[in-house]
Amino acid sequence: MRPSSSPSDSLLGGLSGTPDVDTELSDASLLQAMLDVEAALVRAAADAGVLPEAAADAIVVRCRAERYDPAALGRAADAAGNPVVPLVRRLTAAVPEHARAWVHVGATSQDVLDTALGLVAVRALGPLLRHLDAAVDVAARLAETHRDTVMVARTLGQQAAPTTFGLRAAGWLTGLAEARDRLRQAGAAQPAQLGGAVGTLAAFGPAGPEVAERFAAHLSLPVGPLPWHTRRQPRLDLAAALGGLLAAAGKVALDVGLLAQTEIGEVTEGGDGRGGSSAMPHKRNPVDSVLVSAAARRGPGLVATLFAAAVHEHERAAGAWHAEWEPLLDLLHLAGGAAGRCARMLAGLRVRPERMRANLDATGGLVLAEAVAARLAPAVGRDVAHDLVTRAAGEPSFRAALLAEPGIRAHLSEAEVDEALDPYRWLGSAGRFVDRALAAARGADQ
Repeated sequence: MRPSSSPSDSLLGGLSGTPDVDTELSDASLLQAMLDVEAALVRAAADAGVLPEAAADAIVVRCRAERYDPAALGRAADAAGNPVVPLVRRLTAAVPEHARAWVHVGATSQDVLDTALGLVAVRALGPLLRHLDAAVDVAARLAETHRDTVMVARTLGQQAAPTTFGLRAAGWLTGLAEARDRLRQAGAAQPAQLGGAVGTLAAFGPAGPEVAERFAAHLSLPVGPLPWHTRRQPRLDLAAALGGLLAAAGKVALDVGLLAQTEIGEVTEGGDGRGGSSAMPHKRNPVDSVLVSAAARRGPGLVATLFAAAVHEHERAAGAWHAEWEPLLDLLHLAGGAAGRCARMLAGLRVRPERMRANLDATGGLVLAEAVAARLAPAVGRDVAHDLVTRAAGEPSFRAALLAEPGIRAHLSEAEVDEALDPYRWLGSAGRFVDRALAAARGADQ
């Protein structure tokens, strides 16, 4: 039987995923999750006295993915619109005669696939969150190490005012930590699905609610107050959390890519042998930044698809439910790759404080114009101070122009001008914000 590959085994899939997460997203893993659902179903029904224990045992023994061919099931799925129907046929044929009537008892295809996709998501989130934990840890170390490493902040693409690299890293840390918290919550809230044909569990009679509770317990999943065939909030929460992770990782990647530009050169990605160009021997491209950025740009479309598919008609949808399956797996694939690459990118990041200071000083103190105006404003008013400093900013030497301007020198001494031009005096609460970000992230880990 042909083994089923994971997304990372494809020619392009390895560029957007990571093997440990993708293993949980493979056809074989999804098939095993579907079989785990079928096994839990008959176990729960037997526990509730709905079917014989011997029949449940016979079915459970045959709920192993290696017994079935995912590719063949996929081809057969076209006739029914989902892979559960052919799987149930093959599972029924594989069990002894006395147990065949109990295979898939009381369930519908959506129960199996909804619950199986929830299992796949929970299992994939295990390694994904480990990567995310690593990224959070490295971001915290960068923030702490560079708490007071001064650099220039940029707004609208232009140099703006002094900040610290520690504060930049604290922003990365907070975004990643918040995304991690939301993913943990969304993963823990993926419920088992058992409603039968129209959400009434009529096939189980009065034992329906008990079977549903035992079913969820066998799978270690929460149970909702009622079947959620057409109420897709659990999936929307997971999609939004995955999209949030891609955005948080994408922010880190975008910043790293910009700071690594030749003309800026404030950071470089590490990793020997990575980043080579097929045409230009001198180049060393920020590969992880590029790949995480690419994943972040793909995420919103997938999240939008899941939200667009969330409006279901009547008791069971025609097409909307089906539209969720692959986008959800794609989101998990991209999020896993982004988390893994973000952790690697930050762990190997080479920070260049001397280059940060050189870029900060490149404009001769112009990035401290706001600081000078703030010192002058109490004496002449905000608007006049702004105009005086703006006029000085247009001269070749900003400091010399400030000292030559009578309207400024009448109120600020040379020493006071120099103090205003000291970037360390215009960092505001940057250090305190770094400390708060570190405390929040570490508190969440405890």
